[in-house]
Amino acid sequence: MAQRVSSMGFLGSGQMARALVKGFIRSNYISQENIITSATSERSFSLQKMKADPNCSKVNITANNVEVVENSEVVWIATKPHAIPRVMREIAPFAKPNQIFISVAAGTTIKTLEEGLPTKSKVVRTMPNTPVIVQKGVTIYALGNSISDVDHTVVKDMLDVVGVGMEMQEHYMDIMTALSGGGPSFMYLMMDALADGGVYAGVPKDIALKLTAHTMIGSAEMVLSNGVHPQELKDSVCSPAGTAIQGIRLLERKGFRGIMMDAVHAASKRALELSKLQNGNGEERDVYVKR
Repeated sequence: MAQRVSSMGFLGSGQMARALVKGFIRSNYISQENIITSATSERSFSLQKMKADPNCSKVNITANNVEVVENSEVVWIATKPHAIPRVMREIAPFAKPNQIFISVAAGTTIKTLEEGLPTKSKVVRTMPNTPVIVQKGVTIYALGNSISDVDHTVVKDMLDVVGVGMEMQEHYMDIMTALSGGGPSFMYLMMDALADGGVYAGVPKDIALKLTAHTMIGSAEMVLSNGVHPQELKDSVCSPAGTAIQGIRLLERKGFRGIMMDAVHAASKRALELSKLQNGNGEERDVYVKR
């Protein structure tokens, strides 16, 4: 039985905030009426998009970040990274000693968050991914210096409600941002490509996509439930001179493994760049610079 919180607020209402809100509501962890989200304006696209969703129609919305802090036991910091210093200055005078502040801002360190809030504020740095909507997310997290064992239990229970929470040392966070945070995008690309392969072979796209999605689910469950290495599971599918090994041979010739490794490396490198930009000199600057 998850240890629940009575109220929850989100500073920001972008895609990740909406994913978490929907996940918590759908899992019956908290009622809509006990959630409040903010944006720069009550007419903002992100807030209106949340309000238009039938699953979130009763969520409280506001353009006032302070209102979120004043009415929440747990405060999710879901603003864009470059806005963190400004938001911290705005809410710090209203932070309460028993509140837990959970950040989903990429590249923003625990040190930056703790320095922006009152001394001994309870801070957690996280990186969820979007499958939290369907309670299948992965959220990696690192604990701030003032988080107690009880606080940790509350946080872990909360994250496990929408998937699985995995504690990591903070220096792994930027790398894990690429692997688990951006990982779904790699999976979606692979899923679409496999389905298109089915279409090329003569299967209708909707059927090919459904088969591919279920195949990926089943394959993941095999790894998680049996504890068998993917290499061994792959070998068990590839019979001598069979169809699967022919496909594997082509993937290996085209450098599939190397491409996937390079994708994670490129995403990790960018995450580290964002972290340096965000925490290097404390200035508010837009880290979403096109390179």
